[in-house]
Amino acid sequence: MTVKFTKTELRAQQYKLGQLRRYLPTLQLKKAMLQAEVNLAQVELNGLQKEFVQSEERIVKYCSLFSDRSMGDFFSSIHVLSVKKIYENIAGVEIPLFEEVVFAPSTYSLFDTPVWFESALAGTQQLLEIRERIKICEEKKRALEKELREVSIRVNLFEKIMIPRAVDNIKKIKIFLGDQQLAAVSQAKVSKKKIVMRTEGPSGEGL
Repeated sequence: MTVKFTKTELRAQQYKLGQLRRYLPTLQLKKAMLQAEVNLAQVELNGLQKEFVQSEERIVKYCSLFSDRSMGDFFSSIHVLSVKKIYENIAGVEIPLFEEVVFAPSTYSLFDTPVWFESALAGTQQLLEIRERIKICEEKKRALEKELREVSIRVNLFEKIMIPRAVDNIKKIKIFLGDQQLAAVSQAKVSKKKIVMRTEGPSGEGL
């Protein structure tokens, strides 16, 4: 973009610089908030992944106990019908939050299943719930990271390009206008001297 070396352009550049400097702290604050939320999401994700491994280890011990007869009831009772989530605005980003997992109604009979069946069922449903929590947490983290990248780009644009460019433009325009003013003053002095010389005549006396 070509900069015009005029007083109007100087005022426009000064106004632009003021706007950039006023808006930059807001962007910097949003960047810091998003970074904090990304960090929290990562901590939450790490906790859920650890919890998933622990739950999985508890469930594995039941595998050898299942009989062909009980497996049908078991798998029908851990069928996921839906995963409910809500959305919340955090730092200007709509992010998903886990609400609940809806399982298919249980069809097994307490009298026809082993005593450990319910514990295995509850543990497996918990494992599946944690799995869905992880998915939603990953989705949340991705949304926050995407917004953080976009805000970081804008902050860098303001700090490294737009503000320095405006400062540089203002400096150049001021130097140009200052040089013009000096030239105008010098020209005015020369013109005045010529007028005086014409008025006084060659001998230095007035006409």
